[in-house]
Amino acid sequence: MKRKEAEFLESVLYPLPAIVLVSVMIYLPFVLSGYYSFTKWDGITRTPSFIGLDNFISIFSGGSDFFKTLVFTFKYTVFFMIFSNVAALALAIALVRKFPAANILRGMFFVPYIMSMTIVGFIWRFIFSSGFDTLFMTTHLGFFNWSWLGTADLALVSIVIVGCWQALGFYIVLYIAGLEAMPRDVIEASIVDGASGFTKLRRVMLPLLAPAISTCMFMSLTNSLKIFDIILALTRGGPAGSTYSVTLGIYRDAFQNNRYGLGSAESLVFFIIVLVLTQFVMKIFRSEDQ
Repeated sequence: MKRKEAEFLESVLYPLPAIVLVSVMIYLPFVLSGYYSFTKWDGITRTPSFIGLDNFISIFSGGSDFFKTLVFTFKYTVFFMIFSNVAALALAIALVRKFPAANILRGMFFVPYIMSMTIVGFIWRFIFSSGFDTLFMTTHLGFFNWSWLGTADLALVSIVIVGCWQALGFYIVLYIAGLEAMPRDVIEASIVDGASGFTKLRRVMLPLLAPAISTCMFMSLTNSLKIFDIILALTRGGPAGSTYSVTLGIYRDAFQNNRYGLGSAESLVFFIIVLVLTQFVMKIFRSEDQ
């Protein structure tokens, strides 16, 4: 009995610090955010005033810019998922070949991923402004003289470019792992059967890469939905508020406009949207893997 009691105490006490930490850092703020979503609070007064569903009514009736930021976030998510995965897969296929500089190039592509996204944003902000001006004066190529951060469409393109550049190395590593895990005999059999490069890629390699593709697509989905740092460093939501993501919009409403109740309601709605969307995407990829 003493041994069983000791094992029981160990099974309770060992995970207890982690449970307390996670509860304090994640679950408790989530519950408090749900409470504040039903209140009007500026973050300064001692007691928030309960207003019921007014914050949610404001969101769905157009009283806030939530759906405008949601549209921008979805646009960025679609472009980011497509371009980052296509580019990462193409580069992984090239880098998995044996040539002298392969390992060096792998490391070079991975370096931006370990950098702070805020630093990456400031670096590219300098490139899009001063760097492109210098290149235009040197090469006289017209696209270097475009207002990359000053027009809405080009600002979206700029953010997608920076986001893909920063995250590319991570997805390349995952695709290289999937390519190197492929059975060589299947690839060699397709070559013997006369499959061309594109046919081998479409009929043999992509089906074998299904688990890696599912992982990369899901990771790119979750990373793009919560984009915040790069936009804050690059455009700060401009021009004219056209590049506000949902997370940056929540930050603006809660911490800049002191509308903590509205910000909490927006975060709760966005949490439900992300939960439904990720479950839907996981179900699709799970059925394709099978």
